[in-house]
Amino acid sequence: MNIEEVRGYCLSLPNVTECFPFDDVSLVFKVEGKMFLLLPLDAIEPKITLKCNADYIEVLRQQYLSVEEAFHFNKKYWNSIYLERDMQDEEILYWIRHSYGEVIGKLPLKLRNKYKNIDYEGNK
Repeated sequence: MNIEEVRGYCLSLPNVTECFPFDDVSLVFKVEGKMFLLLPLDAIEPKITLKCNADYIEVLRQQYLSVEEAFHFNKKYWNSIYLERDMQDEEILYWIRHSYGEVIGKLPLKLRNKYKNIDYEGNK
């Protein structure tokens, strides 16, 4: 999966906006003004940084060599996934949806209700 495919997929999710943060070397994707994915444009190896539920973090890191803890955030549960390593495209898309869902799940109920019919976890 390449950066442009990730970007297109993120923008296809409902109510997602794209912006440059303070450093101008990354793209930030937000839903309802809350960041769910960072796409560094200056990385030597393409990667995305996203949120992951605490229950899944260790499993994800043990299962994939391509997943690393992201230390540049002061918040918990951020991880970087290298796009050209061992994870399949479908799995990368799943984790993007998971991160999106993590943010939606923490929105105030009034905002969260807009998303109740959206399957952002990738369930079938």
